[in-house]
Amino acid sequence: MSEKKSWAYLNRVIEGPSRELWALLNAGYDADAIARGVRTRASWIGELARVTEARYQVDSAQRDLEEAQRRHARLITPDDEEWPTTELDYAFGCADTGLSEHLHTYQSDAVSPHALWVRGANLRMLTGSAVGMVGTRTATRYGIAATEQLVSDLAGHHWTIVSGGAKGIDTAAHQAALAANAPTVVISACGIDRVYPSDNRALFEAIPTAQRPGAIVTEYPPGTPPQRHRFLTRNRLVAALTQGTVIVEAAWRSGALNTLSWAEGLGRVSMAVPGPITSTTSLGCHQRIRHNRAQLVTSGADIRGLLEALSACDTEQQYELAFAPDEIQALSRNELRIFDALPRREARETDAIAREAGMTVPLTVTLLVELSRRGLVVREDTCWRRTADQN
Repeated sequence: MSEKKSWAYLNRVIEGPSRELWALLNAGYDADAIARGVRTRASWIGELARVTEARYQVDSAQRDLEEAQRRHARLITPDDEEWPTTELDYAFGCADTGLSEHLHTYQSDAVSPHALWVRGANLRMLTGSAVGMVGTRTATRYGIAATEQLVSDLAGHHWTIVSGGAKGIDTAAHQAALAANAPTVVISACGIDRVYPSDNRALFEAIPTAQRPGAIVTEYPPGTPPQRHRFLTRNRLVAALTQGTVIVEAAWRSGALNTLSWAEGLGRVSMAVPGPITSTTSLGCHQRIRHNRAQLVTSGADIRGLLEALSACDTEQQYELAFAPDEIQALSRNELRIFDALPRREARETDAIAREAGMTVPLTVTLLVELSRRGLVVREDTCWRRTADQN
């Protein structure tokens, strides 16, 4: 496992996303070796020499890590168990196929992050069942009410709400999640030590607490200011770290539509809420629905139906289960994650199962009860184990 200082150095000198860095990581080089290669301008780093030319002498890794610690944040990388591997590999694997017609203008950014700064709960667990909720900064009463209604329903079924922390619909989504005592994640376009917009300082401070799991996440090092191109790059993470994205109110040229385009290109479910025909604030939503680029949704049940159907019909997962027993083959993706988190012959505590599966405890309990109903697992006091015929 590479040192955090190497990852922090690379995060500072390489403003992601970076195909060049991932090419070296996939070739077997670790972050320590790559960091040394960048510092010494080694010939084998190839195109990464050009990418890092402007910043390679800036080594503030220790300072960045200390600043993050002061903010009760941490740097996570592909080396960490907390890294949301499943979500990122699926999303950017879809992008790499080149089959999507919706990525042609964003292809250079269709790359996984190489490091993320996180303040709050375990990101992998938060994103196991997550919905992106985005929309205009100039939200109407209708848009805010619609957002609150959708989030309230999703929260009651243990979905994490992910958004960008902007004014308007984003803020309404985060606030509704907090009101429902549900986890919510802000994907920020600036350093973890900065608050943007500043009006949301109290909101951001309320999100990651011991009583309510949530997180502030960014791929930019401390001190990085919010800039327009970073918002566009940030949007891909809202789409990638969720199973689907809902847009609530978006004008004809709304920036929120960019996130929906990312969802299309990354193999996620794109959804849009219709608005009043008298309002221009929903023209972008109507356009996506009209051209079959977004599913029309009017309730949390609509959203859950689309996402749960996707989970149950994940083609790649079904191939992996081709020779499994029929009852296991019938499990949805989330049910399978819980089942696989159970040891073959031992019982395990609920929170340990949740941690292994990367899901919240309430959702884990719900799925364990369902697996028990099907006769696949049994409960022993506060622990769970597979039934004897499943060992």
